[in-house]
This record gives sequence, structure tokens and C-alpha cells, in this order.
Amino acid sequence: MAVRPLLRAVIMGPPGSGKGTVSARIIKHFGVKHLSSGDLLRDNMQKKTEVGILAKYYIDQGQLIPDDIMTQLMLNEIKGLDRYNWLLDGFPRTVAQAEALDKECHIDTVIDLDVPFETIKCRLTARWIHPASGRVYNLEFSPPKVQGIDDITGEPLVQRDDDKPETVSKRLQAYDAQTKPVLEYYRKKGLLKSFSGTETNKIWPHIYAFLQTKLPDVSQKDAANPR
Repeated sequence: MAVRPLLRAVIMGPPGSGKGTVSARIIKHFGVKHLSSGDLLRDNMQKKTEVGILAKYYIDQGQLIPDDIMTQLMLNEIKGLDRYNWLLDGFPRTVAQAEALDKECHIDTVIDLDVPFETIKCRLTARWIHPASGRVYNLEFSPPKVQGIDDITGEPLVQRDDDKPETVSKRLQAYDAQTKPVLEYYRKKGLLKSFSGTETNKIWPHIYAFLQTKLPDVSQKDAANPR
């Protein structure tokens, strides 16, 4: 029986596009290793590694982390995953990062979550939190019983700076400016697969069907035999 080649995939999408939810479902159904640049950065900053200290310096200055630092961080991790199917999340973010990645490994597919910015703005600005517990409310899907008040403690809810309308607009503009060239780079290579929609639950079946052409669903008991 022929052995399937290992999958090398990237997931892209603006903040609030449902990337976290989709990635979690891909991990569950297809057993891939998920490598998130954000998680990796936070881990390195917490451990105060050389890369973590450098990254924190740029973030504290409100600057983008330079390509060479991000590339070094991600490629080091990727080297340890050479025997696994994997999904990169949050990397590459620039064409220079994409080119550096290409030198190290062949990318098979790039999943792009094409969610309208207006939908994302509504989704993110509807999010309010109870700071002490971390409880999250969404005014559209899971609102508090009393507007602006935590259900359990009766304390006021706050909106994170990241979720304020003006910040959300800036984040989306920055994503657009930075990422369009990367999407174009992969489109020219014939690797970009865009999934459009306004609801993750409606986009997901299409992503699932696409990935089923590449990997077996390991979440189903009959397909759960170890490879």
C-alpha cells in the first residue's frame, strides 16, 4: 500500500475570521500538528529565550517583529516536525517569510479564510469580558442577562482594547496590507485555496471535504488505526 506523502499546510485569515476554531477542527479530524506563531512567541517571551526577549522588545515598541526573527523561530520548530503532517498558523506573514519557508520545505496547500471585514468587525466589537474571571460574552451569540453586567458576580464587563471598533479597523487594515502580497504569492504558485463565507460552521464542511482528499479522518473510530 502506498504511503501518503506528509501534508505541509498553512492557514491564513484576518483576526476574528475563525482561524482558531477551524484549526482546532483540523487537528481533531486529521491529527495534524498545529504550529501557531502567536503561541510560540508567547511561550518564548514567557521563558525569556533570546528570540523571546528580542520579540518582546519590538512588540513593546509597537513594531512588527522583523522577518529574520520570526523565520528563525518558526523554522527551528518545523525541523522537529519532519515526521508529522503539520499546519502553520500566523506564519508566513510576509513574502520574505514565505520565500524563506520555501527554501526549507515544500508547502502543499494554503487555506485562506475569506471572511468579509464587516462581518469580523461585528464579531469582534460584540465581545465583552469579565476581567476577574476571563468570562467572555458576545452581544450577538451569548449576551449577558443584563447588558454590561457579568451574570455571576454582577460586576461590570469591559471591552478589551483589541476589540474596540477603531482598533479592530486598524488591525484589519494592517492584515490586509501585510498579507495580500502573501496570498498573491501562493495564488501564483497554484497553492491557494480560499473558502468564503460569514459563518465558520458553514465554511467548515467545505474545508473538511477539501482536506479529506489529502488525509484520512482520524477522529472516526474505523480510521483511527495508528499510521
